[in-house]
Amino acid sequence: MAFEGLSSKLQDTFKKLRGKGKLSEKDIKSAMREVKLALLEADVNYKIVKNFISTVSEKSMGEEVMRSLTPAQHVIKIVNEELTELMGSTESRIEFNSTGITVIMLAGLQGAGKTTMAGKLAVAIKKQNKRPLLVACDIYRPAAIKQLEILGKQVEVPVFSMGDKENPVNIAKKSMEYAKENGLNVVIVDTAGRLHIDEKLMDELKDVKAEVNPNEILLVVDSMTGQDAVNVAETFNESLEISGVILTKLDGDTRGGAALSIKAVTGKPIKYIGVGEKLNDLEVFYPERMSSRILGMGDVLTLIEKAQESIDEEKAKNLSDKMMKAEFDLEDFLESMAQMKKLGPMSKLIEMVPGVNTKQLEGVDLGQSEKEMKKMEAIIQSMTSAERRNPNIVSNSASRKRRIAIGSGTKVQNVNKLLKDYQMMKKMMKQFKGGSKKGLGKGMFGKLPFM
Repeated sequence: MAFEGLSSKLQDTFKKLRGKGKLSEKDIKSAMREVKLALLEADVNYKIVKNFISTVSEKSMGEEVMRSLTPAQHVIKIVNEELTELMGSTESRIEFNSTGITVIMLAGLQGAGKTTMAGKLAVAIKKQNKRPLLVACDIYRPAAIKQLEILGKQVEVPVFSMGDKENPVNIAKKSMEYAKENGLNVVIVDTAGRLHIDEKLMDELKDVKAEVNPNEILLVVDSMTGQDAVNVAETFNESLEISGVILTKLDGDTRGGAALSIKAVTGKPIKYIGVGEKLNDLEVFYPERMSSRILGMGDVLTLIEKAQESIDEEKAKNLSDKMMKAEFDLEDFLESMAQMKKLGPMSKLIEMVPGVNTKQLEGVDLGQSEKEMKKMEAIIQSMTSAERRNPNIVSNSASRKRRIAIGSGTKVQNVNKLLKDYQMMKKMMKQFKGGSKKGLGKGMFGKLPFM
């Protein structure tokens, strides 16, 4: 999970502070020493860490904090505000022209994921009722043009290409004419990268920039390269004057040093973050929400937005009504799993839940939970419609259970467990309906994979 190591260490540090009624100067100094080590281990730039600790320490020693009834909460509030400030205060979005064509130029080293990011960006822009065009200006990397064409088909966005023999500057120029003729109002230019920064690369990018005069130059960097990503961003910014950064692979970066350093070093905001391999796995970067996640305060707003974007509200309401009336069947449960899967992997959702300490999840195999869900899905799909609507006919038939187990590639024990959990949940919902809470303790909830 993103920031896993840093998040766990900071939460442990603040847990110690919460245990104290009043804070002394020594308590704050000790806590700041731990915060400093946590940030350095997360691969955050040393100068940034030094300035951050200095600012937080000074504010934490203030009279308002020291005399407060809840000084630990005040210190956490200060750290939260400073982390947010460090990452850019507020979100920074792409500025689209109200009329005419908006040009977005993607730059970065080879392997950072520019071409894939072009496809993801096209998906995000389409959701804003724009008409994007993908432009293949990487004529050097083998199959780069083909990759962009395949992505274009997948996301149903046109791709402008002139092959790998044409000059990239001319391709960019012609793409503008094509966009204008075809009523397309956002041009996304996928440029070439190198394994390392060189003069030839920068000269070509400068020429493309001069030709199309982009509204945005977004640098695509791999967050897992840590301070190398920050150094790359600094160099590209000096040569190209980038307008923002897209961090890829943030979901796999347990340290998070790049995300915490880039804005402070370059002065340019992180605009988007890549959080998975799917073409929908691109999020606007919200510094305040990310800071909340790091400190274990969750990210309820993003969770709500994901739900609103992914879940069919009418279906969700119908399912909820059926559950509360204890009228749901296994067909309803299958539908509820389909809705849940749209939200994404459990590991990503769990870090958005307030109060979850990543350290407490050590040893918990979230991937195993998802495998169990797939197993249940296979079992239900192997049932007939009549069996799903009335699971009792399966409970009373050994031959049906054997057939379902064979059809789903599972065992009869798995079928029995699903039926038992279903009956337990139904019983629980009846108790809710009747206003009784008997037997609804933590143990009962914990036994249900449904929950």
